[in-house]
Amino acid sequence: MKKRLKSTTLGDKVFNVFNALFMIVLVIVTLYPFINTIAISFNDANDTVRGGIYLWPRILTLYNYQSIFADGTVYHAFFISVSRTVISTVLNIFLTCMLAYALSRKEFVFRKSITTVFVLTMYFNAGLIPGYILIKDLHLYNSFLVYIIPSLISVFNLIIIRTHIGSLPESMIEAAKIDGAGEFRIFMQVVFPLCKPVLAVVGLLVAVGAWNSWFDTFLYAPNNESLATLQYKMMQVLQSTMSTSTSAASQYAKAGQGASAASNTVTPVSMRAAITIVTATPILLVYPFIQKYFVAMNIGSVKE
Repeated sequence: MKKRLKSTTLGDKVFNVFNALFMIVLVIVTLYPFINTIAISFNDANDTVRGGIYLWPRILTLYNYQSIFADGTVYHAFFISVSRTVISTVLNIFLTCMLAYALSRKEFVFRKSITTVFVLTMYFNAGLIPGYILIKDLHLYNSFLVYIIPSLISVFNLIIIRTHIGSLPESMIEAAKIDGAGEFRIFMQVVFPLCKPVLAVVGLLVAVGAWNSWFDTFLYAPNNESLATLQYKMMQVLQSTMSTSTSAASQYAKAGQGASAASNTVTPVSMRAAITIVTATPILLVYPFIQKYFVAMNIGSVKE
């Protein structure tokens, strides 16, 4: 018996060692690209062309970020991105959750038919040109509402929320009905609070999608600077840098010269790194506040 216990203990120790090594390697593999991008974004652009930038900038400079924020419209684009992200996320969560609750009720006769119609939209759509024509016919072209209305309902999120609502104790809803509560009151005071974990996760997915979106600006508001989002503005900055700096960076690299001090130039590589950090940082700051809801979802919902 003692030998068996010793053998088990030794196996646990070996497992813990390999598990720790695996997790360390996983953390390094996960964090290195982000740290490397930060190092490149703070490194001199011409020096970056030489390569060899890993965890720390070789020639520290802020010129890459200064070039991004030199155009004052970037701040307005940031405001537009934040506005569309917040409004889209709040409305999407509330309306999708309300629809999910309706489709989760067994007494709703047409719930299966309506769910089937929604699911079909995940596999088939009219296409880009009919969608563009529809936006123009709805008078959403060059309008801020073009960022909000098309994203009010998400079918994928609808299925997730409906599944979560279906796992809630039916006795709680029945007790609320006995007390005289209507469907909307049951939804707001019973169902909605119990859906906080899944709504936080879904809200994060919606927020990331809205924050990273730029193609809708390209399609529906390409010439309206007042509706340009941060992602679209960053794409314009990168395209401008690539068109003006690629040839100069190539000539500098062929010359094999090293910069002794930070130079007032930018290259596509340095600008791409700086733009990545600028656009990724705001949404990354949200993750620590949502993490506890991921744990709550893994634990499970309320049981009878």
